[in-house]
Amino acid sequence: MTTQHLTSLPDIKPDTDDIELTRLAAAGNKSAFELIMRRHNRLLFRTARSILKNDADSEDALQEAYVKAWRALKDFRDDAKLSTWLVRIVVNEALGRVRRQNAAIIPLDSYVHTHSSGDETMDEQQPTHPEFQVTSIQVRQLLESHIDALPDTFRTVFVLRAVQELSVEETAVALQIPEATVRSRFFRARGLLREALAREIDVATANAFAFDGTRCDRIVSKVITLFDQIS
Repeated sequence: MTTQHLTSLPDIKPDTDDIELTRLAAAGNKSAFELIMRRHNRLLFRTARSILKNDADSEDALQEAYVKAWRALKDFRDDAKLSTWLVRIVVNEALGRVRRQNAAIIPLDSYVHTHSSGDETMDEQQPTHPEFQVTSIQVRQLLESHIDALPDTFRTVFVLRAVQELSVEETAVALQIPEATVRSRFFRARGLLREALAREIDVATANAFAFDGTRCDRIVSKVITLFDQIS
């Protein structure tokens, strides 16, 4: 959450912990819930995005999940982790939307048989030089497209573990699957991504330092001109 938003939260300190925020929000304090949303927005949007693969649908799902969370705050247990509880609500909402759209997906709890960078894997603090920014955007888009292409059983686990750096235990609790399943799916997802990116690199390598007809003609023309000047 950025500091410029803190003026809209007059009764809440930025470092108030989640348990206290939940208590205040459950009592009707909307400022507390606003801080909860700002604190967890990125994690929850990425979670929804990993299932729906569409920004607009993911935003809609996240908004609806927040409404459901607001209504269910009284049921939140202090011994649970708020982020994990919210992830579960978002997952259920996103999967519900997929089912309503009659999309054919494999449930997250299936396919048991089939460690890495953290929350800053897709770092938002990019170099300011335009060339670096363009390259960063292209790399990010390439990576995102391959993450989107992962099988449904692997994609959400990968996003929670690699992009958001949730622990194996947190991911297992959030998705309600065994920790062994989290490990196997994450391992397989990374393998699939490496294979996909390796294919991209092979194609790019074959076309590296392209010497097309225009370049060839230009060099030949310049050399002939030099010959003419010398002779």
